[in-house]
Amino acid sequence: MGDTTLPDEFEDINEVVSDEWVSETTPYERVRHVIAHTYSPVSADTVAEDAQTSPKTARKHLNALADEGFVGTTTGEHGGTTYQRSSESLVVEQAADILEHVSTDELVTRISEMRDQLNTYREEYGVDSPEEVTIEQTNQLLSETDSNQSDIDAETLQNWQTTRRNLAFANAALSIANAERFVDDESRTTDGNIPV
Repeated sequence: MGDTTLPDEFEDINEVVSDEWVSETTPYERVRHVIAHTYSPVSADTVAEDAQTSPKTARKHLNALADEGFVGTTTGEHGGTTYQRSSESLVVEQAADILEHVSTDELVTRISEMRDQLNTYREEYGVDSPEEVTIEQTNQLLSETDSNQSDIDAETLQNWQTTRRNLAFANAALSIANAERFVDDESRTTDGNIPV
């Protein structure tokens, strides 16, 4: 049998990875990373613990990120400020990701297809949103009345909600692309006039 040498101590892999993260990043980067994945309001102390920095440092960086619009703030139960990723920054991030992978011509086509799909759902179920379908069906069930409205299955309901969300992100991406085009066009003019 071969001689197998076992290490005397096994290092905790989480500690090693955590130590590397702290040594290779700044407190600002760690706070931004933590809050980028935080969708429910949390205290600066919670962010500080996850970002492995002091609460004072975390609060300073969270306030800077709030000033930039990356973080939203609310007042917590006990009057303290809580922080979470702002919905605006999520929309901009999603839009930028779309623009990185989809041309504006293709985006216009996809937006048209999603609008057509939403109109099909509206016509088929006789309401403007998937939430209204659920309310109608619940009301009918409670009143035990028959309805002409088609029952909607969970998969169709989820597809309707997803299509509506994707359309919102696609519209945001197209708006950003159009705004960038105008900014680029204006920066090319030297006399300050709007290009024709």
